[in-house]
Amino acid sequence: MLRQLLRHTTTIALIGLLGASAVQAADAPGMRLGVRGEITGVSADSLKVHVNSGEHVVIRLNPDTRIRAVTLANIEDIKPGSYIGSAAMPQEDGTLKAMEVHVFPPELAGSGDGHRPFDLAKGSSMTNGSVGDLVVSNGRVLTVNYKGGQQKILVPEDVPIVNLTPGDRSLLKVGVKIVSFVTQDADGTLTAQSISAGKDGVTPPM
Repeated sequence: MLRQLLRHTTTIALIGLLGASAVQAADAPGMRLGVRGEITGVSADSLKVHVNSGEHVVIRLNPDTRIRAVTLANIEDIKPGSYIGSAAMPQEDGTLKAMEVHVFPPELAGSGDGHRPFDLAKGSSMTNGSVGDLVVSNGRVLTVNYKGGQQKILVPEDVPIVNLTPGDRSLLKVGVKIVSFVTQDADGTLTAQSISAGKDGVTPPM
């Protein structure tokens, strides 16, 4: 009984600190929880994570957990035809202002294609799609095309830009910063569907 109560309490606390009880992941349809923080422990089938808001959680790994490396990039890495994702906030003119941009390698093109709500900040969205145009002369504006729509995204100079590439569990070490999208079982158990792990000290901005 005590164990169930503790799990229930942890679940409520986790939902509060993650900012939303159900948010959609950037790389797959379905309702997920976003966990952002630093790895404090690693075992064969789980991670201990110190979440940015201060809580400590355990995330279960399974054979289907996708792992990606996050490395630094710049605007020159983005070209017409590049496949990108961007968390952004709406502007009054209907365009989006990027909070971050991540660039997918060609083999991951099509991941999470579309435009949807996101949990990086209240009111933020995630747009994944192919770059049609990149205008650098008048600000830095990306035209991002996805199935059924298009978004124009302004990328300020101080916004982090990173590469997102396939990785493996060797990236998961104590001290590494991660963003993980997880599902939550009825008993409060968290299972990672995907993990983006910072490489060489990079903090994933997503």
